[in-house]
Amino acid sequence: MEAKIKAIHFDITDKLTSFINKKIDKISRRFEAVTEAEVTLKVVKPETAMNKEASVKLMVPPAADLFASKTADTFEEAIDLCLEALESQLEKNKNS
Repeated sequence: MEAKIKAIHFDITDKLTSFINKKIDKISRRFEAVTEAEVTLKVVKPETAMNKEASVKLMVPPAADLFASKTADTFEEAIDLCLEALESQLEKNKNS
């Protein structure tokens, strides 16, 4: 499954795009209920450390959509933190 990736006010690199797609693909294989993923990336002003914000929204029908947003030093780290939070939400969702 390909993620819909939006980069706000900057150009995303191919390396970052493939990193995100690989992570989303991994989570969609573990949790087959996930049908779609939307990722939004933006650089938070002012330009300091810990200014990369990633938001990930997973569509999990028929349950509600799951969402996580994290800020970190790099986009990769922010994506990892988001997916960690979403995995625990998916586990809870699966067990209910």
